[in-house]
Amino acid sequence: MPTILGQNQYGKAENRVVKITRDGATHHIKDLNVSVALSGDMDEVHYSGSNANVLPTDTTKNTVFAFAKEHGIESAEQFGIHLARHFVTSQEPIHRARIRVEEYAWERIATSDANSKFIGADEVKHSFVRKGQETRVAQITYDGEKWEVISGLKDLTVMNSTNSEFWGYVKDKYTTLQEAYDRILATSVSARWRFNWTDDEQKMPNWEKSYEQVRKHMLQAFAETYSLSLQQTLYQMGSRIINHRGEVDEVRFSLPNSHHFLVDLEPFGLKNDNEVYFAADRPYGLIEATVLRDGREARIPVDMTNL
Repeated sequence: MPTILGQNQYGKAENRVVKITRDGATHHIKDLNVSVALSGDMDEVHYSGSNANVLPTDTTKNTVFAFAKEHGIESAEQFGIHLARHFVTSQEPIHRARIRVEEYAWERIATSDANSKFIGADEVKHSFVRKGQETRVAQITYDGEKWEVISGLKDLTVMNSTNSEFWGYVKDKYTTLQEAYDRILATSVSARWRFNWTDDEQKMPNWEKSYEQVRKHMLQAFAETYSLSLQQTLYQMGSRIINHRGEVDEVRFSLPNSHHFLVDLEPFGLKNDNEVYFAADRPYGLIEATVLRDGREARIPVDMTNL
């Protein structure tokens, strides 16, 4: 045979599941996009077409929805753990399960007292508005013995309108950029962090609290760092997380530098005193790096495009 089969996996991608938890008149929403990828003893289905070891992708889809009912959705990570354990332990041919989860956040709509009384309720607790901030993500991988949980977020847009400089850089004959001693620093944060929880003998992190705290430290570091480069800010963000969250061993960032250029207002007889900027969406500088706990190895892929 001139060819052999290499790495392979299959599953149902992007299962959109919304779970409503009704606590009396107060409702809670978990809105997930769940992708399942399974691998194991799958050579024969590729070579001969035999489906004897194949769990249909439609079944994996149904499992996602059934588990939302049976187990609830405490967190993206916990839901992924339930699914990964089920697929590996219930199906002998499946040796490894990877569950990717995107979570879309919702918040309650605040209503006026007058409107609440008008509809006959003391307080509205079942109406929500989709948040316009980041998308939470998680990837859970299980091989029957070891776990790997990588959490993260994307599309978290942040800006410092001052306390940022950029100067002292290399210059050659193609350099036209002027040194800046007071500039806007803005980026759309894509971040992933890996937990040191790897087996069932360890105490499992509180996934919801951990996400909230990692996000908090990330934002605080961004706000509190007087930045001489986006690289410096990135490192401070990662270091703050590692230093404050013992359950996290590795953080990787991809930070596009969302450039804001001062507009030349002199043709109009106006002085632009760091007030009016042109926000350029492309091209952009792209700053990427991993921050690790000392003594740990990097495992988060350098290219996070599909993570």
